Amino acid sequence: MLTCLVLFYLERIYLLLANFYILAVVEENKQKNNPLHGITLETILTQLSEAYSWSELFDAIPIQCFNVNPSVSSSLKFLRKTPWARNKVEHFYLFANRKGKLRS
Repeated sequence: MLTCLVLFYLERIYLLLANFYILAVVEENKQKNNPLHGITLETILTQLSEAYSWSELFDAIPIQCFNVNPSVSSSLKFLRKTPWARNKVEHFYLFANRKGKLRS
């Protein structure tokens, strides 16, 4: 009885580890196709602020962190709390990168 119980739990542990490994591989494959993989939000904001003025950024993406007392640090605080705004900034970064406006 004890042997069966041990085998049952070992099998469960094996299945959990196998599932964890599969999820890790799937997540890694998703990131291969993500153009923002490995690029921090701070890097995105720094490159955008070097390529555009804060008023140009506000015209392109009308969010107040680019208009009222703009800085990389204050924008980071806002964008980390606001997923919709971060999404807009990331899309604009990809657009600007495709247009060749950003340094590598």
